[in-house]
Amino acid sequence: MLIKEIHLSGIRSGKITLVFRKWQKAAVKSGSLLHTSIGLVAIGALETVNEEDITGKDAVNAGFADKKQLLASFPPGNTGTIFKIPVSYHSADPRIKLRTQTELSEQQFAGLKGKLERLDQFSKKGDWTKPVLYAIKENPGLHATGIAGLTGFEKEWLKPNIRKLKNLGLTISHEVGYELSPLGKIFVEKIGINN
Repeated sequence: MLIKEIHLSGIRSGKITLVFRKWQKAAVKSGSLLHTSIGLVAIGALETVNEEDITGKDAVNAGFADKKQLLASFPPGNTGTIFKIPVSYHSADPRIKLRTQTELSEQQFAGLKGKLERLDQFSKKGDWTKPVLYAIKENPGLHATGIAGLTGFEKEWLKPNIRKLKNLGLTISHEVGYELSPLGKIFVEKIGINN
């Protein structure tokens, strides 16, 4: 679930406590934590509602001036169900601390290596983690389209999979492009990834 930066700021300050989405099926789970640019956002108990159930106060709590503005934020022609989702700021993103590590113990190295092997093993595309890490290492700041061209993997497949590397603390996503994190650089050097 994507949340606009202006609404994320409101969630962090506590001013925004609700998010409304119109989906065919729920895209988040009650009780889960969502990784965002402000850190982790806690998702409360999802509730399905009708337009008439939404109050003006709900709209304000979701960061809108009024109910009309909130309803206008739904994609036109969308026939999905409206979900009322309580949200709150949980904590800083633990991946930030992880990716800034500049030391890697043998145990940590073995754990990361095992996780990458499992990502390769369960992928329909076969071994992809090393070629993608190498492409990012050699081309810092390159966008997904460029990495797709270098590796042969489709851009739309690559993006969620690079996110898996980010979740392990190995890469950093920028507004445009990716780079290896300090931890990723150490790992790549240790594993001896090359083309």
